[in-house]
Amino acid sequence: VPEEEIIKEVKPYVDVKELVCNHIYSRCGEQSWMFLSTQLLHVLLCLRTDILRMPMHINIGNMHQRGMRCNLCPLVKSKKNVYVSGHLTGNAVDFTCDDKTAEEIREIIKAKPLLLPCKVRLEDGVSWVHIDVYDDGTEDKITTFKA
Repeated sequence: VPEEEIIKEVKPYVDVKELVCNHIYSRCGEQSWMFLSTQLLHVLLCLRTDILRMPMHINIGNMHQRGMRCNLCPLVKSKKNVYVSGHLTGNAVDFTCDDKTAEEIREIIKAKPLLLPCKVRLEDGVSWVHIDVYDDGTEDKITTFKA
């Protein structure tokens, strides 16, 4: 599916402000879509419309680092060693949903791998849902990891 089509389909469900840090949005505004991977946007669309079918909260309130992060974000600036994350490349988001724990959401996603457009990774043992579109080389459509 072409990128423009994915963006058009995902826009009714999520504002680009929710997908990039406040630094990126204040600099690039609506053009910030260009930094997000088409695969990630397609996964978000499938989660929202087919798998979870409920609102997903990414950057809301005082949270600004749950989508794409830049070099000015405190979570990135504080790193002293090599820091490689899908959040830096527009390939990951962290989110929560109302009335479901992160573990419940991960279980719903794991139960429906065929509805996902590509391989994804889920971070295990955290109170939010981290999902990224990195392929770790295994056969599984959904893998989990601990950061």
